[in-house]
Amino acid sequence: MSFLHQALIFLTAAVVFVPLFKRLGLGSVLGYLAAGLVIGPWGIKLVSDVESILHFSELGVVLLLFLIGLELRPARLWELRRSVFGLGGAQVVGTGALLAAVGWGLGLPLPTALIAGLGLSLSSTAFALQLLAEKNELTTDHGQAAFGILLFQDLAVIPLLALLPFLGEAPEPRAPGASGWLHAVQVVGVLAAVVLGGRYVLRPVLRRVAATHTQELFTATALLVVVGTALLVSQVGLSMALGAFLAGVLLADSEFRHELEADIEPFKGLLLGLFFIAVGMSVNLGLLVRSPLLVGGLVLGLVLLKALVLFALGRRVFHDTAPSLSLAICISQGGEFAFVLFSLAVGFQVMERELAELLVVVVSLSMAVTPVLLMLYDKALRPRLRRANTRAFDVSPEEDQPVIIAGLGRVGQVVARVLRARRIGFTALDIDAEHIDFLKKFGNTFIHYGDASRLDLLRAARAHKARVFVLAIDDVEASVRTAETVRQHFPHLTLFARARNRQHAYRLLGAGVTHVMRETFAGSLEMTEDVLQALGLSFSQSKDTVERFRAHDEELLRSTYEHQGDDQKLKAMAAQARKELEQLFDKDEQEKPV
Repeated sequence: MSFLHQALIFLTAAVVFVPLFKRLGLGSVLGYLAAGLVIGPWGIKLVSDVESILHFSELGVVLLLFLIGLELRPARLWELRRSVFGLGGAQVVGTGALLAAVGWGLGLPLPTALIAGLGLSLSSTAFALQLLAEKNELTTDHGQAAFGILLFQDLAVIPLLALLPFLGEAPEPRAPGASGWLHAVQVVGVLAAVVLGGRYVLRPVLRRVAATHTQELFTATALLVVVGTALLVSQVGLSMALGAFLAGVLLADSEFRHELEADIEPFKGLLLGLFFIAVGMSVNLGLLVRSPLLVGGLVLGLVLLKALVLFALGRRVFHDTAPSLSLAICISQGGEFAFVLFSLAVGFQVMERELAELLVVVVSLSMAVTPVLLMLYDKALRPRLRRANTRAFDVSPEEDQPVIIAGLGRVGQVVARVLRARRIGFTALDIDAEHIDFLKKFGNTFIHYGDASRLDLLRAARAHKARVFVLAIDDVEASVRTAETVRQHFPHLTLFARARNRQHAYRLLGAGVTHVMRETFAGSLEMTEDVLQALGLSFSQSKDTVERFRAHDEELLRSTYEHQGDDQKLKAMAAQARKELEQLFDKDEQEKPV
């Protein structure tokens, strides 16, 4: 079968299955897996060369790790050292030891049980990070912890691969002393070359390529950097994904970070999808058909044991059930590096081929189980945990404060800092308990937990004694709900509300809020004033222009509020407003003294 025929099959399978599974709420990863099962050797047999496709598609994992590295500046990576080496080390050692003990108890030889346990302790970097990215949870506490653990697992592959010759019989005997030292020197040399090259060679090269203003050449250079670094690192036995991640970290502070990310992203998405399809194709359904209870029991046991270890570690770190469960579920599956480890274990006679094939099936099915578990958790368990863990509120101010701030995000924090600097008392409310705990670590003891739209919370915060209410909640529905509650029960409060956009502003105006500030409006006007001065207008001219525009747009906002559902009317009013504003500025120019 030609390459184009195979490409057609893969693209068709992805286009059919991924949207279907996304619509069913099962996620794109499970859709790719199902596509692989259908077109693979155990499905309708459209593609049979699974091994070569799996090796080629691993480039998607490499690109994924490079992009993650681009997002992690070295300083940020240093901040993650505890989750990488602390959490990651505890997870690999703890899970690996328990799984090895289970294998030994079931009659496996100790070396086999050890490699099986440690191999199964590794999770799928590609699966977990893709799932977290789809749910916008990479930046959450459990997302960062999961990333740290996955990064340590990538590092742990190196000693695991080095352990195999000592547990079994190497295909080609080597002198243990000299070769070991030589290999260590090679590893250090390659890593040093990558670090120095990334800092002193790559940036000048990228600058020269960028100077040609040839987009496709820059894209080719970006791919060359990733693939070249990955292959160089793999030559000394390190993970290609680890090499790509290191290259990304080294370029995270460069001026080309966003351009590299934009160029690599499409290739990453396609190749990562191909990797998931290849994993689905590699599942030996014959074993599942012959021994369904054995395979099902092993999958359940693997996921459950890993989840229990991760949950225990999460509880120790987060002191909360919800993020601990999220961490436990999202990386409870087996990982793609287990395929490599078990294959090599067969070659070194550490593991029987039949056992390796069985474990590969277990790992593959555990990947398929993860999206389903996450979906069930999100729909059934997470809402209950939020309700169970939710305190009604923890506000008990010792004295009346003149200001109440609802929402300690970007806007609320700025208001709070200014008031605090002026020694003006206030009570701050936020519904994100984790966010509050984080801010309190930095001495912000004035923050209290609670849903500001609740009347009992506002009374507890002594809203009836306050004078000003600052509404800076990010969620539009919660913001409007809070505005309605405040206007109805505390009409004496002067309410200043932050709106995310024009539609949000319309809803706040409808709730009776008179002081509505659009989030980016003031900053945009300030920048416009600087732009006008850079173009030659005087300070007073640019300031007057911006102030006229501000007043005109605020008036337009209120006049269009009554017609917000009538698109034709809004278009006509906007055109008329533009014309009036132009005439206003033209009149000013004519009246200027000569």
